[in-house]
Amino acid sequence: MQAPFERKPRTDEEGSLLERAARLLPAAAKTATMSLDGQMVIAEAHGSKIVDRSGNEYIDYLLGSGPVFLGHAHPVVVAAVQAAAPQGSSYMLPGEDSILLAEEIVQATPCAERITYGSTGTDAVYFALRLARAFRGREKILKFEGAYHGQADSMLMSNQWTRTPEAFPKPSPNSLGIPGHCEEEVLVAPWNDIEQTARLIAKHRDELACVICEPMQRTLPPRGRFLADLREITLEAEIPLIFDEVVTGFRLGYGSAQGYYGVTPDLCALGKSLSGGHPISVVAGKEDFMVFAEGVRKITGDYVSLTGTFSGNPISCAAGRAVLGELRREGAYETLFERGERLRQGLKKSFDEAGIAVQITGEPPAFEPWFSDEPVLDFRSSQRADIGLGHRFAQALFERGVIKGHEKFFVSMAHSDADIDFTLDAARDAIAELARAR
Repeated sequence: MQAPFERKPRTDEEGSLLERAARLLPAAAKTATMSLDGQMVIAEAHGSKIVDRSGNEYIDYLLGSGPVFLGHAHPVVVAAVQAAAPQGSSYMLPGEDSILLAEEIVQATPCAERITYGSTGTDAVYFALRLARAFRGREKILKFEGAYHGQADSMLMSNQWTRTPEAFPKPSPNSLGIPGHCEEEVLVAPWNDIEQTARLIAKHRDELACVICEPMQRTLPPRGRFLADLREITLEAEIPLIFDEVVTGFRLGYGSAQGYYGVTPDLCALGKSLSGGHPISVVAGKEDFMVFAEGVRKITGDYVSLTGTFSGNPISCAAGRAVLGELRREGAYETLFERGERLRQGLKKSFDEAGIAVQITGEPPAFEPWFSDEPVLDFRSSQRADIGLGHRFAQALFERGVIKGHEKFFVSMAHSDADIDFTLDAARDAIAELARAR
């Protein structure tokens, strides 16, 4: 058992760094811990722990917003990066690791026959949309309300930060600075409502380039046959289906969410869990789509541009291969799911004992407590939860040495049984504080 957490006061050095960050980095406050009182500057991170510049060590369920799936500074990943770095850091040409990693991804991913690399999840999603538009010869995209698909203008619509949802299928822009025409490119459907989704697809079939979804939307799993029915509907309508697996890819299993839920899309975007904390993303898909990226098509004009200066970066590809090697180890996912489920069930028990209504949605490697007495199945039901109480819970955990994101607990391969025990003890105390304050 770890000793109880006693937070050290912020040092003058860390305070000075935070002041400089506030002056120089306007987006620095927009972190996944933005709901917490008292920002921090990180000094180092190892395994399941992260340490600030004042010497406070926290159990980390933020995990850099998910990419350090094996844990921070995993020794196998560090060794792979150290071995790759002396060979050069950027080629704009294929290296051996980029080819070997591609083979491993294709072997693991049900929809993958060929892949192309990007550097961020936004890259991968936008590349997948471009391929679908080229294949289908249409422009409009159907997405689901509450889903996050990165920072591209046309996808920064009706995501989890939407304040005032519009009537379906009208999108809500989530940022200033987005050209008005982008709204005309996007239709929005309710997650987990296959009847309304089917009606929208039927009505707009001749305009749609594709349908895109997170197979587990944030932490809202597909209900019943929702994904299977969505696949059947899109196949019948001859509309490509894209899975944004930047979060779920390799997290829910070695076959990603498409393997876990048993539904295969036409294209998918992969990223975070594959990366070992390094900038890499992947578009994977069927031959009929990926053929548009062949360079020879530049001559004939039927070409889709899917490139970036750092795409297929040799260091990131070496890190990715190291990650996949670890994920193939016998029992890796079984242990992850056991610990994640123990954490979920332990939290639920503490909330129940305290008389606080909560719905815990997601899967063992990624889940979120919603403070609501009704089921949380989609974006609008999640908005009826007590968001303020969720922020207070995150703050109470932070004060007890546990960091979670504003949306979810990410459980890593590095979280130990002792970490889960410490977290449950901290949560029990935090929940008791919340109960007393009601």
